[in-house]
Amino acid sequence: MNKNTAPCVHYQNCGGCSQQETPYTKQLAAKETMLLDIFKEQNLAIDNYQGILASPDIFGYRNNMEFSFGDLKKDGELQLGMHPRGKRFDVITVDNCLLVDQDFRDILTTILNYCRKHDFKKYHIKRRTGFLRNLIIRKGINTGEVIANLITTSQNQHDFSQLSEKLNNLNLKGKLVGFVQTINDGYSDQVNCDKLKIYSGRNYFYEKLLDKKFKVNSLSFFQTNTKGAEILYQSAAKYINSQSEKIIYDLYCGAGTISQTIAEHAKAIYGIEIDKQAVQQAVENASLNQIKNATYLAGDVLTEIDKLEEKADLIILDPPRPGINPKALNKIAAFGSKEIIYISCNPKSLARDLVEFKLHNYQLQKFKAIDMFPHTKHLEVVSLLSK
Repeated sequence: MNKNTAPCVHYQNCGGCSQQETPYTKQLAAKETMLLDIFKEQNLAIDNYQGILASPDIFGYRNNMEFSFGDLKKDGELQLGMHPRGKRFDVITVDNCLLVDQDFRDILTTILNYCRKHDFKKYHIKRRTGFLRNLIIRKGINTGEVIANLITTSQNQHDFSQLSEKLNNLNLKGKLVGFVQTINDGYSDQVNCDKLKIYSGRNYFYEKLLDKKFKVNSLSFFQTNTKGAEILYQSAAKYINSQSEKIIYDLYCGAGTISQTIAEHAKAIYGIEIDKQAVQQAVENASLNQIKNATYLAGDVLTEIDKLEEKADLIILDPPRPGINPKALNKIAAFGSKEIIYISCNPKSLARDLVEFKLHNYQLQKFKAIDMFPHTKHLEVVSLLSK
């Protein structure tokens, strides 16, 4: 395969990207081949495949980045960035990362320099000692609003007011609307909030998708590629037969982004999401977008779906990478909805679930891929099933 030189100075060491030196057209072709091969292995029809859509931007496309604190050698200089390829515990500083824009890089550098100056120690997950864990930066690509969330343990009671002032004095292209500290004393790598300190502004930003506006918390799920998400949701909307208003179930609904961008097709929307904070934001977003036909429930799809009384004409599924719990899939299929739109970021779990839906007499009508993650092996797939 012909390859170009990777433009990012961190590429050879950083594990964030895996395909930067491959021309983008060939990245798309490789992802397409991977998707179709997975479907073929599961004996799924690919005659109705509608191609792959490119990301509008291949650099600076991410609206969300979670960086880790660490070092490259035992007790070495503090780093803030990504894990090198194949190394779970080491960290390399990525102050010139090209997947994000300059605002991300300026904030990262400012925070790292401050933490080095104060000789703060990284959190050691095996010893369970140390102070610094992660830095999450999020930005509304269409609004310019930026929030920075510093994740620490409670092992140091430092006041970050001075750092907050430094961040607010940065000459950003966007606008810093919040700097917060999340206290997380959990033992796992997953970011959990035991306590939140707001040093300036607020713990959320606003982003626009198509003609809708969404409030997004610093820790809640939101598609990482805003421009790509707009293409994804437009593609999903085109799969909806708009001849009549529908009862729509939006399962694994997050902050309600998908259902609210297609609300004009709905007589009523019922969303289910296990993250209570995301459900609260879905309710707020519905109000923000003047959508009055949406109801959101907090809980596991497996149990909450039993509370829905109106029969769905259309079910929208957008589960996490592992796909749908088999018991939940059986319940979803048992509702007998005429159509299902299944959006997935994992072709393998998607193909597995499509085989199961096939056993319930759901046929794959058409599907297409959207590249939401240039320079990585990941992609999104939107598919339409009919009873």
